[in-house]
Amino acid sequence: MNPAPVLPDGWRLVALDCVSSTNDEAARLADDGAPEGTIVWAREQTGGRGRRGRRWASPVGNLYTSTILRPDCPAARAAELGFVAALAVADIVPAGRTVRLKWPNDVLVDGGKVAGILLESAIAQTGMVQHVIAGIGVNVGFAPQLPEMRYPGAALGGSVEATLGKLVAALAARVTGWRHEGFAMVRAHWLAKAGPLGAEVDVRLGDELVRGRFDGVDHQGALLLKTASGPRRIVSGELLARAT
Repeated sequence: MNPAPVLPDGWRLVALDCVSSTNDEAARLADDGAPEGTIVWAREQTGGRGRRGRRWASPVGNLYTSTILRPDCPAARAAELGFVAALAVADIVPAGRTVRLKWPNDVLVDGGKVAGILLESAIAQTGMVQHVIAGIGVNVGFAPQLPEMRYPGAALGGSVEATLGKLVAALAARVTGWRHEGFAMVRAHWLAKAGPLGAEVDVRLGDELVRGRFDGVDHQGALLLKTASGPRRIVSGELLARAT
């Protein structure tokens, strides 16, 4: 058994052997008043999920965490924390491996998906965020290969405990940077690791498939495309792959 990670000051770890969903457990703790920096970590999930309700395979051997954040910001800014979380994962990728960030919050390593990020927020009647649950799953010991995955899996290697410690430190630093410098700094760092501007991409919007050229993200995190019919701003969608 590897030693438990040393956490940044003020951060607290809730370690579980098995849970249906770390996001659900973190949300319950947040509703009960748990402070920012509370991290739920499970060695296994039986009901892990990703964006759009997709199943996230969660057997023992990889890292499954959900962190309570209390950003005290308008609801419209909550999605910025997905970019923050993606950068934190990118920060812990071992040197010598190629990292690319895919909108809105996927992390690819050497062309394979290494992490899944799911944000779930509670919004007050005032329109301010009460809490954000930042669910982050990272492939450490192995890379699941599922039929519904649009990218092959990738894994970081090493121990789950060491990866957890690095991730928490990186997330704490990135959240602090976001608070002090705002989304402009996060956006600039994210774009530096994203696919090249002008690359051809496909975006699925429900039943609609939009083809265009990647033109970055705007100051609110929306995807910008140059399409045959003109510029297009996409707030919610699924970036599928580069078109051929």
